[in-house]
Amino acid sequence: MADHHHHDHHEPSGASLADAARATLEAGQEQWTPMRAAIFDALAAEETPASAYDIADTVSKARGKRVAPNSVYRILDLFVSNNIAMRVESANAYIANVHPGCHHDCIFLVCTHCKQATHVDDDKVTDKVRAVARGEGFQPERPVIEILGTCAKCAA
Repeated sequence: MADHHHHDHHEPSGASLADAARATLEAGQEQWTPMRAAIFDALAAEETPASAYDIADTVSKARGKRVAPNSVYRILDLFVSNNIAMRVESANAYIANVHPGCHHDCIFLVCTHCKQATHVDDDKVTDKVRAVARGEGFQPERPVIEILGTCAKCAA
């Protein structure tokens, strides 16, 4: 597989992103409920990785009634397991996967100033990480690679 970067100008957004997420979730034999749609829409609207509490607040305000963060966590876990959202471990937060059908191990570049997380795929790097793990007798499930630093915009 070729290396590629997931922040380009051809990413689906809005309704087309929600449609792709819905199709991916339903292909995994899961239902696309109004609550799941609201949580996905709130997540996709975020500029930076969002916590379950941030999303619960956003959805609560939009619905006019409280949505429990525990419910949001369960739905976000479902989204991650179905590849329509990704978890930024260092921030304990989530981002919408703008390529729901794309299965790569992710590398996140996380800006410690603006909190932006850029998702990059580099199969050579993650294949090497998996090979090192296997060489130690470890069966890797999912490499989590996050690089904390300063993005180009904040460095300027």
